[in-house]
Amino acid sequence: MTTVANAPSKDEQALAQAELYSHIETQAEVVAPTQDPLTSRDRRIIGEIIEVQPESVRTIWIEGGITVWVQFVDGGRLPFDRNWFATRVAEVKATLPETPRERNQRLESELKEACTIFGLYHGEIDYLVFSTKVYHQGKFVGFVGWDEEGWYARPRQYGLNRVAPSAEQVIASLGVRATVVV
Repeated sequence: MTTVANAPSKDEQALAQAELYSHIETQAEVVAPTQDPLTSRDRRIIGEIIEVQPESVRTIWIEGGITVWVQFVDGGRLPFDRNWFATRVAEVKATLPETPRERNQRLESELKEACTIFGLYHGEIDYLVFSTKVYHQGKFVGFVGWDEEGWYARPRQYGLNRVAPSAEQVIASLGVRATVVV
């Protein structure tokens, strides 16, 4: 029987509660592993906002539509007002430069969409200079890439680049027609 004299202190209770939560999280992860919902860019944004290393952020969630909780890898948590946090995310996103990997992912996605429109497929992408060959029904159509001027294309290995603001427009400059969906 617990009496006032031998009751655990608040620190001991908090420690026991933290251990219990840690144990429950570990067991839940073993039973149903979750995919990481945060990208490296998300972690960079959160790290910039709350001035921590991006790798220290485990996840975030919104509680009651009011509070954004940031969970750290070491088990700690910090609460933030949702509106304040959302405003800061928008500000940081606008100023945070894209990493080369993020740029390549964005460009590859745009290239795939444009190739689909024209019924093309592309070869292996050289991510260092972001360029590739595009083909239509097994025939070489040209080179497509992206550099400091934007999207470019050329029908041969050597020659002048045709520059356009989008992958779709630059592929069209090669004389390829969009496929008709029936």
